[in-house]
Amino acid sequence: MLDLDNTLLPWKDSIVPEQVIDWVNHAKENGMRLCIISNTHNPGRLTKIASELGISSVFNALKPRRYGFERAAEMIGCTSNTAVVVGDQLLTDILGGKIAGMYTILVKPMHPREFIGTKISRLIEKGIFALLRRSAETGTKLDRIQSETQDTR
Repeated sequence: MLDLDNTLLPWKDSIVPEQVIDWVNHAKENGMRLCIISNTHNPGRLTKIASELGISSVFNALKPRRYGFERAAEMIGCTSNTAVVVGDQLLTDILGGKIAGMYTILVKPMHPREFIGTKISRLIEKGIFALLRRSAETGTKLDRIQSETQDTR
């Protein structure tokens, strides 16, 4: 399950970056069933992007509530213990995926331009990450990992 804004493409953009198209095609060729799950209130934009990528989508998912995650899992025919959620926000994508019992991957946002509510969430995220760093046990790895296409946390 993939978040839309600032995970697959910058917020409010409608043109999917070529690297993302290549990744989606590679994932599908390797048997992954993909679904975009988004809190967007613009279903037309989401549907157009999902259609271009040839994948399913869930709009107005109400993340972090489990509803959208469960709906997406049903659409692609998987269970919570076989699903992976990829997103750029700790308090919506990652928390929601965890509430739904799914494996989660937090990625760095693609672009600094964001919805005002997301900017507020980012401040809360910074505080949470600071607390996690401070309370981490020796040997716990909280560093960023460099991928070929983007940084992950």
